[in-house]
Amino acid sequence: MTPVSTDIRFLLGDRCILRVLRMLVPLAFGLDDILESRPINREPLRDNADGYRLQSAPAAQAANWPQQFPGFLASHPQVYARHYIDMALGHEGYMAQFSSKTRATLKRKMRKLAEAGGGRLDIRSYHAPDQLDAFFTAALPLSETTYQARLLDAGLPSIASFRAEAAAMAQADNLRAYVLHLDGRAIAYLYLPVVRDVLIYAFLGYDQALAQLSPGTVLQMHALEQLFAEQRFRYFDFTEGDGAHKALFGTHQVECATLYLLKPTVANRILLGGHGAFNAAVEAMGEWADRLGAKARLRKLLRG
Repeated sequence: MTPVSTDIRFLLGDRCILRVLRMLVPLAFGLDDILESRPINREPLRDNADGYRLQSAPAAQAANWPQQFPGFLASHPQVYARHYIDMALGHEGYMAQFSSKTRATLKRKMRKLAEAGGGRLDIRSYHAPDQLDAFFTAALPLSETTYQARLLDAGLPSIASFRAEAAAMAQADNLRAYVLHLDGRAIAYLYLPVVRDVLIYAFLGYDQALAQLSPGTVLQMHALEQLFAEQRFRYFDFTEGDGAHKALFGTHQVECATLYLLKPTVANRILLGGHGAFNAAVEAMGEWADRLGAKARLRKLLRG
């Protein structure tokens, strides 16, 4: 497998303090791989590779990975909940998973944003190849303003290869994309590739200046209603990383972990030792902020 340039990031909340480059072979687990206990295949490393990055691996197996990769240095696993929606519930069954208070709150948010738009929601779908230029024209300028793009380099890509990949997926009916507009301008977007019958939560962004109108939540609600109506999909996979949005909308979760397995060089020993110590300090600081009731404010401050 071909190694790719990979940043090992030292993250303080969502803000990257330091990044160290390594050439790593990515080994990613799909949601269906995890739920069906499929083994992941790997090949011997090429000479120009520094190791592997195991992404969203089943956390229950994390202790066994070093034994399965003998001779490599293993980082401390970053454990998180991987949230997903069981689409077999149907829209009515899905909504019934929420408390009556949460359902009322979600409806109020949709009504509030509709009122701000003159009484209706302006949400446009872009699934076909000939619709993608319009999607990227609306979504890319918005993506560049989001904290995901500014702090995490995780905004919607603008490179030609990504757009070509999107066109190929749309041609095969394996892409769902949406943009929410207000007063004629884009304020939120959602980009969902389809792998087999699983929807992948790849990119969501919204105008943070309008956060009080909950545009990301409203767009998510609208998209899910349409996706349930298709009766085609098995799961909606929120992918790796925990978060309030994913926890709210997910119906199930599985514990996953991301870890690095590097060649045993002196530089890699220092890197993984420093990375582990930094993450432990950040975790301790987060627990301290949580006890003081300041964790949400600190996260907002770090995002700028």
